[in-house]
Amino acid sequence: MKIIFAGTPEFAVPALQALIDHSHQKINGLFEIVLVLTQPDRPAGRGMKLHASPVKQLALQHNLNVFQPESLKPAEVQLQIAATGADVLIVAAYGLIIPTAVLNMFPKGSYNIHASLLPRWRGAAPIHRSILAGDTETGVTIMEVVPALDAGNMISKSVVKITDADTTQTLHDKLSQQGADLMLQAMRDLSQLNFESSGTLPSEPQDESLVTYAHKLEKAEAAIDWQKSAVEISRQVRAFNPFPVATAQFRGETCRIWFATVSAQKTHAKAGEIIGLGANIHAACGDAVLNQGVIERDVIEIVELQMPGGKRQTAAQFIQGQHVKVGEFFG
Repeated sequence: MKIIFAGTPEFAVPALQALIDHSHQKINGLFEIVLVLTQPDRPAGRGMKLHASPVKQLALQHNLNVFQPESLKPAEVQLQIAATGADVLIVAAYGLIIPTAVLNMFPKGSYNIHASLLPRWRGAAPIHRSILAGDTETGVTIMEVVPALDAGNMISKSVVKITDADTTQTLHDKLSQQGADLMLQAMRDLSQLNFESSGTLPSEPQDESLVTYAHKLEKAEAAIDWQKSAVEISRQVRAFNPFPVATAQFRGETCRIWFATVSAQKTHAKAGEIIGLGANIHAACGDAVLNQGVIERDVIEIVELQMPGGKRQTAAQFIQGQHVKVGEFFG
């Protein structure tokens, strides 16, 4: 079975690696990766030099044929894809629109690895949105690729629990590996289907009444509102780790908050006020609640943070380096 793999960032790397590993196995002779589609090299880093995508780097390590068009719409690009004679297209965070004419080239179908339990969180930022919303679980869905955004029929799913310690980065890593395993199994199943039948995998339509959209993150969403509850702020901090990182004002500068947890404490202090120092920084937050006539607020424990131009630090390192005092404020 001839496969074209389309992907660009780190999320797609485990899936390509799994297909490479399996294509090297002679058992059943299942797969041949005939082309890897990935976005063109982009400028990155301080010198803004061109950098190959993680998918391209892996593909070149294994001497795979790499194609990096700016768009899949030109006729000459589509002719080059069609010339491979591929049976199936696998997509994992490719980042370019795939025209219907290209999707129709693959007799065994086109399949996408999506980092949510569809139909919840269609769109650009499903991992971030699942944490922000306080979801207790997320997962990966293998789905058919269709022109509408993440609207294709579902092939299979795998569930991942979201813990209070999970960040977007940790969930990303779990989901990318789960997606690789799930896609590999789907391709094994697909390769065993009779080519004389319909040739594609059994699927289930999404329930359109349950659709939610994971809109792209806006930079303004990273700013912490200290009037929110500790639970909301912790979710925000974890959802924005590693990018774009939640921020708070400290001594007139924008401080990055990398990790924070909810404390069992309550306090009478003002929102944003530092009330305790130790291994972590304890700060007041949350809507004021009257308890027997006295205002009480939630408390959040800041675990890792970073000043402009400085390194990411533990709270203890930050306290020592910045000479932080109880009574100072985050704003």
